[in-house]
Amino acid sequence: MITQSAVSQTIDLFGKVESELNVENIHVINKTAQKFTVTNVLGEFTIVAKLNDTLVLTSIQHKQVSFLVDEDMIINKIVLVELEQQVNSLDEVVIGKVLSGNMLLDVGNVEDEPMTAKKAGIPSYQGKRKTQSERRLHDADHGVLFTGLSLNVNKLLNKINGRTKKLKHQVKLEAKDELMFNIKVRLSEDFFANNPLDEDLIMDFFYFCSEDEDFMPQCKNKNNLEILHFLRHKYKQYIINIKSKKN
Repeated sequence: MITQSAVSQTIDLFGKVESELNVENIHVINKTAQKFTVTNVLGEFTIVAKLNDTLVLTSIQHKQVSFLVDEDMIINKIVLVELEQQVNSLDEVVIGKVLSGNMLLDVGNVEDEPMTAKKAGIPSYQGKRKTQSERRLHDADHGVLFTGLSLNVNKLLNKINGRTKKLKHQVKLEAKDELMFNIKVRLSEDFFANNPLDEDLIMDFFYFCSEDEDFMPQCKNKNNLEILHFLRHKYKQYIINIKSKKN
């Protein structure tokens, strides 16, 4: 009974990708739960999963791998995935303008709409599902307090005891963290190429940025150049703080 209970639960599944090629930024998709993450520089990832969920791993350099989460994975909370190189034989052609690889220089040379996973035929979740906190908030604050002569007791009690307020705060924190990690994955390489920072300070820097009251207004639904402008501004402040602490 204990084992059956364990395998029926949703867990944080730790995984590691092995390959002869680069194992960083490989897409890991839980198609069943519609969750998404990417591997770190060591090929490691963590994703929520439960028994019989379908996981898909994709990258440009590797063959796609798809598998079901089994009981051993749930009990051990770990999975090892070996990826094979994707070999594509194409004639050498040059399409459009040649890009340098530097995002700040290339952004002005990009024409037409960018390629997306959907256009390329790579399986990936295209919508945005509610998080667990968002679902709880919806349940706590669902409906109206009064409908004719009826009363939504659940909503009223949640407002009185502060649960709705706490859930709203939790949803805001999760949205901020999600945006922060998304920016870190997308822009770290380009940003720190011109704004050097010790490796052990990078995560602290991004938390420093996210704590600014202007973080969400300046970075949510903004293009990369606008976000980089905000990061540069915070970088100057962060360096000043670091120097002052040393002194």
